[in-house]
Amino acid sequence: MLSNAPPRAGRREWIGLAVLALPTLLISMDMTVLYLAVPHLTADLQPSPTELLWIMDIYGFLIAGALVSAGALGDRMGRRRILLVGALVFGAASVIAAYSSSPLMLVGARALLGLAGATLMPSTLSLVRVMFEDGRQRGLAVAVVMTSFSIGTTAGPLLGGVLLEHLWWGAVFLLGVPVMVLLLVTGPVLLPEYKDPEGGRIDLPSAGLSLIAVLCVVYAIKQVAAHGFALGSTAVAVVGLLTGLVFARRQQTLAHPLLDLSLLRDRVINTSLGIYLMGLLAMGGTQLFITLYLQEVLEFSPLVAGVWLVPAALGTIVGSMAAPLMVRRLRPVTVISGSMVLAAVGFGVLTLVGTDDLPLLLVGYELVALGLSPMIALCTDLIISTAPPQRAGAASALSETSGELGLALGVALLGSLGTAVYRLQIDDRMPQGLPARAEETAQGAIGAARDAASALPDGLAATLLTAAREAFASGLEAASIAASAVALGGAVLAALRLRQLPPTGTPAGSATTETDDLPADGTPR
Repeated sequence: MLSNAPPRAGRREWIGLAVLALPTLLISMDMTVLYLAVPHLTADLQPSPTELLWIMDIYGFLIAGALVSAGALGDRMGRRRILLVGALVFGAASVIAAYSSSPLMLVGARALLGLAGATLMPSTLSLVRVMFEDGRQRGLAVAVVMTSFSIGTTAGPLLGGVLLEHLWWGAVFLLGVPVMVLLLVTGPVLLPEYKDPEGGRIDLPSAGLSLIAVLCVVYAIKQVAAHGFALGSTAVAVVGLLTGLVFARRQQTLAHPLLDLSLLRDRVINTSLGIYLMGLLAMGGTQLFITLYLQEVLEFSPLVAGVWLVPAALGTIVGSMAAPLMVRRLRPVTVISGSMVLAAVGFGVLTLVGTDDLPLLLVGYELVALGLSPMIALCTDLIISTAPPQRAGAASALSETSGELGLALGVALLGSLGTAVYRLQIDDRMPQGLPARAEETAQGAIGAARDAASALPDGLAATLLTAAREAFASGLEAASIAASAVALGGAVLAALRLRQLPPTGTPAGSATTETDDLPADGTPR
């Protein structure tokens, strides 16, 4: 009797998955490791404030802006080929960054790292889509990839701190070189090649439009987060949105569009993208406050603060790996909605954090990590599984772009909310007799309040710092309330729009669903 079940992956594919986890690990490490090196490279290269800003931000800007084009490029030219080219460029750019002799040289190296990094994640997830056709195995493979991202986010600052204790600041960039060499050596042997035989040529104007649109929107969001709403940032956002509209209209006229917009019309894909964005929006806004709380309120060093974030990273790993196991017996909607409710409870715990509540902070953040990680793994799997195999690269790029926008929006919107509450609260708590200049400085942020206090008499400084800590705790409370509401909104969205999906363990033909486009492995295509 013939079976319609998809073929199961073997040892070669699982070893290949370990190789695919390497670039994901590296991308996340490179996003975080630079923060520790800033004082060292500032002393050596002496960048201007504008140059330092570009050194910090250009990497993330170009990753976000180039994801759509990179995903489409992999679909057309070959996903393994693009992955290996990206790895080669990433390794070379890492060496250039490590030995940069001027701020401009470092900005250029970071820009090249961003462009190379944009090729890695879509290629990784789209290759997972090809290598693991069985729904159960693919869900576990996606969880492994997302787990490696979490490990890199945590390991980056810790490894960077160790390197900076003994070596120069450029050493933090060299972490990626052996990883990329290993990928270049093993990738051609262990990874399959796949490309869309009818993909057509890349439309360069579309690639330019997508880059401009995403760059403008992300830049405007970051400017709002840093400086509040202003005419300049609003104008940049409008340019980005209009460019995005032109991009979308152009795709509808092309025989081979850069981005197949029909992907966005799919119920499972657009819902999963929306939930993913909402979850990372909630996380992005509160993560900023948690990091600042550890360093500015509890006065931990960046390295010690990173150590205290390790439990949440472990929670993320547990949640990511548990997700594909849970959906073997439970419907995806149950796991996704339940995990978002758990995250909302975690954000609720964070609203109770005062000025010296490390245990409560850790418990709340652990619940957030345990809640959001299953959602991220499952939504990512749903997005790449629902898309046709020849469009998996583009679908992966959409997933990653949604995540980047969610994080940026979280920092901008929830960060602005928390900052506004901080300023309002510190105005009410400002001690009597404070010099006007110190009062004005302290209203900016808790770090500025600490700087202002350093020039004051001990008694007045202590009173100002107490006021700043209390005001900051109020800002964290406000951001956490908003994050909890967003997480609950994601739970409701999943409950309303994903209830038709069966568990991945449902035998073919035994599930009753609301759609007819579900294959035998229980995952939508």
